Amino acid sequence: MLRATFAGFSTALSAMQSNQKRLDITGQNLANMNTVGYTRQRLETSSLNYTNPVSKYMCSPDLTVGFGVSMDRISQVRDPYLDAQYRTQMSKASYKDAFQTSLDSLADVLDESTIDGITAAFNNIQSTLTSIHDNANVNDAVFESELRSRMQALTNLLNEAAGHIAKAEQAEYERLDGTNQSENGAMQEVNDLLRQIGDLNVQIKRNQVLGQPSLELMDERNMLLDTLSSYIPIEVSYFKDAEHSGFYTIPGVTDAAGNLIQFDKMDELDKNYNVIGKKEWPDDLKVEMLYTDANGVTQRFTLVNGSEGGLGNNYGQMSVNGNRPSLDADEYDDNAGDAITTSFTFPKGGTNSVTISADKNGPNHFNSGSIQASLDMLEKTGNGGINDIHGYEYYNDQLDTLAKAFAGMMNAINNKGNGAAGGNQYDILASRNGNDITAGNITIAADWINGTISIGKGGDNITDTVTDMLEAMKKTYPDPSANSNLPAVPGMNLGNNTFANFMNHVSTTLANDSLNNTMSLKSSVTVLNGLQDSRDSVSGVSLDEEASNMMTYMSAYNAAARLMTALDEALNTLINNTGLVGR
Repeated sequence: MLRATFAGFSTALSAMQSNQKRLDITGQNLANMNTVGYTRQRLETSSLNYTNPVSKYMCSPDLTVGFGVSMDRISQVRDPYLDAQYRTQMSKASYKDAFQTSLDSLADVLDESTIDGITAAFNNIQSTLTSIHDNANVNDAVFESELRSRMQALTNLLNEAAGHIAKAEQAEYERLDGTNQSENGAMQEVNDLLRQIGDLNVQIKRNQVLGQPSLELMDERNMLLDTLSSYIPIEVSYFKDAEHSGFYTIPGVTDAAGNLIQFDKMDELDKNYNVIGKKEWPDDLKVEMLYTDANGVTQRFTLVNGSEGGLGNNYGQMSVNGNRPSLDADEYDDNAGDAITTSFTFPKGGTNSVTISADKNGPNHFNSGSIQASLDMLEKTGNGGINDIHGYEYYNDQLDTLAKAFAGMMNAINNKGNGAAGGNQYDILASRNGNDITAGNITIAADWINGTISIGKGGDNITDTVTDMLEAMKKTYPDPSANSNLPAVPGMNLGNNTFANFMNHVSTTLANDSLNNTMSLKSSVTVLNGLQDSRDSVSGVSLDEEASNMMTYMSAYNAAARLMTALDEALNTLINNTGLVGR
């Protein structure tokens, strides 16, 4: 017995339609092969009416085949695991990249390997003291003037280095909060990304409810998520909204024990309350920020909560806390502001918030992301152990220690040489603003410049003061020698270095930090590129693959058309050449 008359035509038609749609999607993929962020699309199909045939003309109900293909939906080809891995690595690489940018800003004045800087200035002072260390030269005003010029050059270099660090610290803060910048800071960028992702969540959800897949909008959202992961560590998950998640009960519907049966809100029920399938309802996308608390435990804070709350209410915001570091009027001293932290609030303008700091022993901190790199550079002093980070304050403190130690020793020696041991009226180095001497304010004492005081000539020999200064330049501090003639200067500790070697130590610390971070950055970028290649192999458009698919779909289309022709010929034979009366 023949099958239903037009069933075969429906099968061939569905095959032609599905392969035509596949060809359309292939063309769409090829057209967007070079579009940034585009994800390869595909047609998902299923066998039509395979399990529940309805034709009453079927010859054998247990052989339920031949009803054609159903076009279920158009979807993207993505691997959520690769997306998560890529964003995690993006956060790590961005931290190292931002940190390297900050270190590079310090190298201009602290990299003693490429410039004749502070170390060279100390060596010049020592060379001049050696020249003065002669009875014929010690009273020569020319030689003392040269020594004063050498020390003036040193103080200028210290001033310049301190000012450069302070300006770099300002620039770091401005990159964080966007003040005095022609471009948005990290705070504005993060807030804009959260707003866009939140708005896209609502728009995509509305479109999907109406049957529109909105795949291009999803591509845009994925790119925004990748960018957000460069600022802060995030985790992306999908969930059903409150109306379609969880369980419910129906009065009177109980199990054998008399307990109310719990039904999943996504279950489809028949009239007898039997589960016969699942409802179709689009997922929402949630973005959570990952941070570590004071106990070292990873915590999560929601920044985008799907489409819950509607436009403007489904995403959070970031703010920067603490005053902007500032310079005083002479642009040398760094007047640091309050401790810099960032806060994240959800929803925007709400009360649920978490504060992120630079202190790993503090309340909360990130383990990656460019924002944490800025916080570390602004707040870390390198005093937390061998693995602690050397931020701007570390290098500023090191220069202050050096300037204070050098000025303290030179002033004490000159006061001793002028018969005023323990006094300060013969100080040759002073503070520009009257405060304690720092690298930012150290300068030549005004009395030495105008000739009111000079290098001391007291002692057994008129060169004793110069001899002590020359010895001071060669000594390490704290001084391990009990036989030293140098005056005691409280608090002097250069880590058993001379003045020049201490500056070399600071430069070496910066060089080591930069080298280690550069190597780590290269490794992170290599891993990141590998993950990008893996994502492209899954989600990217391959010309060869799409061309192969095009030929496959075209062949299938031609075969379905040939099937329709064969069915037409069979039907023509059935109608015109069978059952003639009187034949």
